[in-house]
This record gives sequence, structure tokens and C-alpha cells, in this order.
Amino acid sequence: MSMSNKLILVVEDESAIREMIRFALTRAEFRVIEAGNAQEARLRLAEERPDLILMDWMMPGISGVELTRELKSAATTKDIPVIMVTARAEEEDKVRGLNTGCDDYVSKPFSFPELIARISAVIRRAQPGGEEEKLSVDGLEVDVASQRVTAKGSPVHLGPTEYRLLHFFVSHPERVYTREQVLDRVWGQSVYVEERTVDVHIRRLRKALEPHGFDHMIQTVRGTGYRFSERA
Repeated sequence: MSMSNKLILVVEDESAIREMIRFALTRAEFRVIEAGNAQEARLRLAEERPDLILMDWMMPGISGVELTRELKSAATTKDIPVIMVTARAEEEDKVRGLNTGCDDYVSKPFSFPELIARISAVIRRAQPGGEEEKLSVDGLEVDVASQRVTAKGSPVHLGPTEYRLLHFFVSHPERVYTREQVLDRVWGQSVYVEERTVDVHIRRLRKALEPHGFDHMIQTVRGTGYRFSERA
């Protein structure tokens, strides 16, 4: 899927940072509109609908967190993907950012190739039918079209829920999710399931991956939830 002509709204109160981001995104063939605060962002959104919003966490007045929560609760803007940009590297802050409804986060200082990759990935996920046909991490491959999983070429037999869990984690690597967030993303917000159900299915998924040596990728983050990572 080509990213050229995709429109990005950059909400950032520091003009020098906005200028750098605009330059990098324009070089990557994105179109860019800018806002220095929440009020300007609302005006831009009234004029044009961006494909993604790059939102600074800390802004004077209404913060990026508050604005994201507002946008995600409004019918006209709730489907626009948001990537939160934060100078805070602590995991709990990232989890709080995801709790506002944002789709991803990047921490300052970030590299522009990483930022471009994150933006492209989030836009692809947001497009109907825009997901990649195969997701692969270090020899573990999820074939989205056939819903088959292989580990270094050998089939991994998973139940439907374990498949959805693995698909979600492989699509969102290196990020910590609470049990509540996993329930919302895998089971859906309209389904009532107890949080401990997540633990049961995580155990089943690990058990299925263990003979292939991939169970370590499903990591428990004590006191928070779970992360999918290649790194131990």
C-alpha cells in the first residue's frame, strides 16, 4: 500500500520539532498539516480529515492525552488513528497513553526511520483489507489469509482464540498491554469476559509455542500485563 499522499496532522507545541517532523514526513511523501495546540488541532480537523494524527503527549493547556481522549469519544474523529509522542520512557506512562485510545506511541528522542515505519504500520492496520498477508518474527510466521501459524516451517496448532491472541501480539510487538486492553483488542469491547481468561489463553498459547522454542516471546510484565518481544 502506497503511503504517498496520506495526510498526517502533527500536533506539537514546539515549532522547531514540528518543522523537523514535517520535513521528514514530506520527504517520505506524506502530506502534512500542523497544529500547535488543541484548539488549532480542532480547527484543522474541521477543515480536513487526516489519515493519522501524530500527537505530542505534553502540551500547555489541554494535553495530548486529554485531546486524544476527546477525539476518540467523538463519532466524527474516533476512527482516526493516533500515535502519541512522549518524552517519558516509563512503561506505565506508555500504558496510560494506550488507555486513552491511542493506537501506538513513540518516545523522544526517536529516529525518523522508526517514526515513518510506525506511521506506515498504523495506517496499514487502519485500512480495510490493508493488513499484510503474512506476519513474521524470527521464524515464527502468521499467515493471515489462511489463519495458519508455522514455526521455522513446522505447523503450530492453535485454537481460534490463541490464534487471535498471537496475531494481535505479532502485529503489536515490543509494547506492554494490560489484560483489559488485550480483552478489548482480542475479544472485543462488547463481549463480557473476565480478565483472568486472558491468563488462561496466554498459558495455552505459550504451551503451543514451547515445543518450537517461541514461548519466551510472550512475556509477563509484572503488575501490568503482557508484551510480545524477540528480546528476552
